[in-house]
Amino acid sequence: MSTTSTSATQVLFDAPGPRGRRRILLISIVSLLAILALIALGLWQFQRNGQLAAEKWLPYLRRDYIAFLGKGLLGTLEATAVAAVIAFPFGLVLALGRISRARALSAISAVWIEFFRGIPMLLVVYAFLLALPAYGVNLPRFWMLVVPMSLVSSASTAEVFRAGIGAVDRGQDEASSAIGLSRGQTMRYVILPQAVRLVLPSLILALVSLLKDSTLGFVVSYNELQFQGKTMVSITRFLVQTYLVVSVIYIVLNFLLTKAAGLLERRMRRRAAEGTGRSR
Repeated sequence: MSTTSTSATQVLFDAPGPRGRRRILLISIVSLLAILALIALGLWQFQRNGQLAAEKWLPYLRRDYIAFLGKGLLGTLEATAVAAVIAFPFGLVLALGRISRARALSAISAVWIEFFRGIPMLLVVYAFLLALPAYGVNLPRFWMLVVPMSLVSSASTAEVFRAGIGAVDRGQDEASSAIGLSRGQTMRYVILPQAVRLVLPSLILALVSLLKDSTLGFVVSYNELQFQGKTMVSITRFLVQTYLVVSVIYIVLNFLLTKAAGLLERRMRRRAAEGTGRSR
């Protein structure tokens, strides 16, 4: 089946040509050199100001420091996981609503998606922290973070699902109708399984965005990693060291998720190729 071999990247973007690839390579090399120069400049400044002294870094090997940041890491992972469990299915519902033939449902879904795609998540967090309590809506701090994350992420995820559904060959829709499947049955048994498989790597990348969005937990004083880092700075006064350690943890987490998305995409391509080979 040709469509199953379409990668999630190709669903959302056109593949660059030879000139585009050369331009991307050149920009990548220049960007890499600029980043290396900035890192070298930063290290030189840290060395000049004594920020690289061993006594300022060794405390981060202590068990109590590790446990303190570990508690924040656990809070980050918990908020991200719960937000994903809510946002991804809700995003699928919104995508189905937007492509629905019922005009009212399609219009409501479109307005919801465009509103939460356009509004910064920080404003939604502030709405739950400052505005809604005035009307009697006072959520626990965990949900003051997770609900805005879910609302904003569901809007962007809906568009990912909609792109996946649109990428499935229209001929399968017609073939399903020919064998007597209703529109709902065609969507459930034929279109959605393929669409979800196509966008699965993009969903993992959406998980990366959710992980980064969880850093807004400091606004509502939720004990996620960023907030724990801020608290640790107020205790130790090691601002540079603490935020560098926290940044490294975020980078490692995002790197692992990105690698998982790439691994999943390659595995899907291999399975699609094997399926095409067996069908010949």
